[in-house]
Amino acid sequence: MNKDDIQISKFLSLILRHRPDSVGISLDPEGWVDVDVLLVACMKAGRSISKKDLERIVEASEKKRFVIRDGRIRANQGHSVEVDLKLEPVEPPDVLYHGTATRFLDAILREGLTSQSRQHVHLSATVDTATIVGRRHGKPVVLEVAAGEMFREGKFFFLSENGVWLTESVEPRFLRETS
Repeated sequence: MNKDDIQISKFLSLILRHRPDSVGISLDPEGWVDVDVLLVACMKAGRSISKKDLERIVEASEKKRFVIRDGRIRANQGHSVEVDLKLEPVEPPDVLYHGTATRFLDAILREGLTSQSRQHVHLSATVDTATIVGRRHGKPVVLEVAAGEMFREGKFFFLSENGVWLTESVEPRFLRETS
């Protein structure tokens, strides 16, 4: 994606994950909004986005943060506003990964992973993906998450449409720094 598309994608993340009210829209209980309603609201807020540009950005995004279906759009995960993505619990692989910055490592190893302002903790299926996520926050560090053990102890996991694993929290005892 080019620089303009990245800026639009970040703007859409703000609206569809955190602040729909910032452009005067409401998300339905599952996080959806009509594409035309979104585009009109963006235009009124000073951010004109064509339907063609929106579709290209959604399709071209490597992270697949959004999905368009039946004339509606929503973020796949990462919401700080209350939505029900209607995801069913899924058994995870034995190990998942969490990428973060080294400056957060001590606190995470002491307190575990919490969703903080979001609805879920985000986990990756690969070390490479977790490293990319961690790099966004500073010098990256990747933690192994004993997801299989958590699942066997009754913790729920969900798999978003774009392949991000979600869970409510991860206790420190299920975390290990990768070498």
